[in-house]
Amino acid sequence: MKKHHRLMGVCIGACMALATLAAAHAAGQEKLKIGFMAELSGPQAALGQDMYDGFMLYLDRNGGKLGGRQVSVVKADSQLKPEVGVQLVESLTGRDDVPIIVGVTFSNVMLAVHPRITQKKVFLIGTNAGPSQLAGKACSPYFFSTSWQNDQQAEVVGHYAASRGYKRVITMVPNYQSGFDFVTGFKRYYKAPLLDEIYTPLSQQDFSAELTRIAASKPDAVFVFYPGGLGVNFLRQYQQAGLLGRIPVLSASTTDAINLPAQRESALGVITGTAWGPDLDNEANRAFVAGFEKKYGRIPSHYAAQSYDGAQLLDSALKKTGGRVEDKSAFMAALRQADFPSVRGAFKFGNNNFPVQDMHVFEVVKDARGRVTLKTIATPLKDHRDAYHAECPME
Repeated sequence: MKKHHRLMGVCIGACMALATLAAAHAAGQEKLKIGFMAELSGPQAALGQDMYDGFMLYLDRNGGKLGGRQVSVVKADSQLKPEVGVQLVESLTGRDDVPIIVGVTFSNVMLAVHPRITQKKVFLIGTNAGPSQLAGKACSPYFFSTSWQNDQQAEVVGHYAASRGYKRVITMVPNYQSGFDFVTGFKRYYKAPLLDEIYTPLSQQDFSAELTRIAASKPDAVFVFYPGGLGVNFLRQYQQAGLLGRIPVLSASTTDAINLPAQRESALGVITGTAWGPDLDNEANRAFVAGFEKKYGRIPSHYAAQSYDGAQLLDSALKKTGGRVEDKSAFMAALRQADFPSVRGAFKFGNNNFPVQDMHVFEVVKDARGRVTLKTIATPLKDHRDAYHAECPME
């Protein structure tokens, strides 16, 4: 027994020594450069800013360190232009020599930059865009998502629409990759034939013609995906057209903390689906929401929450590698463990490095302070895995 205790003491002492050495090594290293790419200008800048603010909240709480290593963040504005994103990748991986890039707001930009980042064996931590291709055949061991695969947000809303018995539904989305994924996801769980599918240019701001078409069709409900400023315009025009309260609105990435302060009463009663909401009842989320509101004076969106989790993921992995990214296989293995307290609760990676997570349904309501926000009303899809993981060759 005494021998066993001596061995245990030696083991504990050795483990503590290794942890101390790793921390000392991380503290003595040069600053770790991390590129943060998002939409930081133009009509969708609020999305990218919330992503950046969520990431920086965690970094600031950690004294500017991840895994004990001091971090320098290089901001990059992709301007919602894939060609600009590609140019930024060349700059970030060339002149700035970053080993990690975080963020990426829109799927058209993500599809352009993903191969150029991952083929250079630079780690890409996606904290929003999740196009279907990257979950399937184009998956990469250098890409990790802390958001969702695009279809997932729509799948949970499609499930809700089916449970409500809606028979005649129209979908209306921007005409680009995310829009296609969202309609596909909605139909996967709704299953009944759609009354109509409407696709609008990504830059379109006036929806009067489409709303006239919807009014004439008299559907049971409308499913929409209009992120950022597009969502503000859509719901205002929906209300002005006299459709609010007459035809239910089901949505994804349309009514969130980015849009709700501008949408206000025009969003009340709208249903939305995603993996995170400000009222999720877990300790990590309560601390995140309180910290974000204190620092920035507003309710965080899922864009901020996903980027906060991205920072937590990096912190957890860097702790395991002593702050080192150079041993790519070791860092990759540490990332895959996802050993951090996610603000959404249960979180793990599937074989394609996309999250396996609960998907919730929310309703837009007013909170006790009179602010328009999201309230969880159901969790139809638990431990939900994306539809494309079987196409990914990674195990």
